[in-house]
Amino acid sequence: MNIQINRVTWVLFIPALVLPFNALAEGFVDDTTATLSFRNFLFDRNFTAPDVAQSQAREWTQGFIFDLKSGFTEASVGLGVDVLGKHAVKLDGGAGRYGALLLPKDADGDPAGSFGRLGVAIKAKFSNTEFKVGEWMPNFPIVTADDFRALPQTFRGAQIASQEIENWSFYAGELSKTSLRNDSSMEDLSYGSARSHSFEFLGADYRSTSKNIIVRLWSGELKDIYEQHYLGLNQKWSLAERISVNANLGYFWGKDSGSAKAGQMDNRTASALLSLNIAEHAISLGLQNVSGDTGWMRIGGTGGIYLANNTFNHAFDNPRERSWQVRYDLNFVGYGVPGLSFMTRYVHGDNVELKNVNDGSEWVRESELGYVVQSGTLKSLSVRWRNSSVRRNFNASDYDENRLIVSYPLDMF
Repeated sequence: MNIQINRVTWVLFIPALVLPFNALAEGFVDDTTATLSFRNFLFDRNFTAPDVAQSQAREWTQGFIFDLKSGFTEASVGLGVDVLGKHAVKLDGGAGRYGALLLPKDADGDPAGSFGRLGVAIKAKFSNTEFKVGEWMPNFPIVTADDFRALPQTFRGAQIASQEIENWSFYAGELSKTSLRNDSSMEDLSYGSARSHSFEFLGADYRSTSKNIIVRLWSGELKDIYEQHYLGLNQKWSLAERISVNANLGYFWGKDSGSAKAGQMDNRTASALLSLNIAEHAISLGLQNVSGDTGWMRIGGTGGIYLANNTFNHAFDNPRERSWQVRYDLNFVGYGVPGLSFMTRYVHGDNVELKNVNDGSEWVRESELGYVVQSGTLKSLSVRWRNSSVRRNFNASDYDENRLIVSYPLDMF
């Protein structure tokens, strides 16, 4: 009799546990997305200055990036998890050609045979406010994870993002560690040789209902090194059918903070990128001015995509540097080849002031030809060829460079 009662109890009790769990997990599972991206990256740089110690930097890798973003459990406070796994394998590269920064360096000086890491972020959501703690890739004006090599840079920290007010997004958080694009370990945040364990940030974005106006105000502090602020405006005007003008304006200002581990700092950087879009063509003019005694401030290893004259190789962000850019983009969809695109640009900078350098100048010429498969089994497969030349009159780092990147995102669910 007791056995029968126990069996009945379990028969009734187990569904009582499972059913609420299933209900809670509905949003968690149903809204989950996962992508495995294959990224084949060939990097070949030839140094052209006479008498250089190393004439070439060349590496070739196959990367795998697993990106899972769960939904949230069905509850007043929903819970979820994001997983970012990344791994790269060396296909070619030796000690005499190290420097492409696709791979870390082994103790013997050779590029490592492989590297990678697994990052996890736990998240919670209440109404339209989300809290996240763990590892991820921030993309903000004052800190942007670099994703221009085999694997992306990631950060460890905590963040709260709120969209409770229509058209507005608010952010606050702290980052404490970073894993660079060619490293599997977590390191302290850096600026030059100075190290910090904390980068605190606040941000507010306004996006108009039409999406034609974006205003951004951000502030951050790399503890005991620098503080930085940003005001940005992106506006689009439609002049006629298939004709529009876009203005992307930004202004950074900052100084040293706390114990000033990197010394006294003072920077103001103004940036403007103006584009005229006519059907499949776009012509852009970039203007950028760095003033103050310090170059544009950024955490070591991060990108500079919020600067008008940022390129694949350089951001023209030296102390007191003035730079301009002319750029042309072409989308071949209007010529019967959807998925094919071309970009070319020339950027020139001068008035660079560094130690033992007065009125230094430099230029970068870059082109990119890309194609994305539009349909069929290989839909979304992309091939990009990037060609660059860099010349400077204040150091011996002149080079010509080619990058070939083949990527394929496989949607798993």
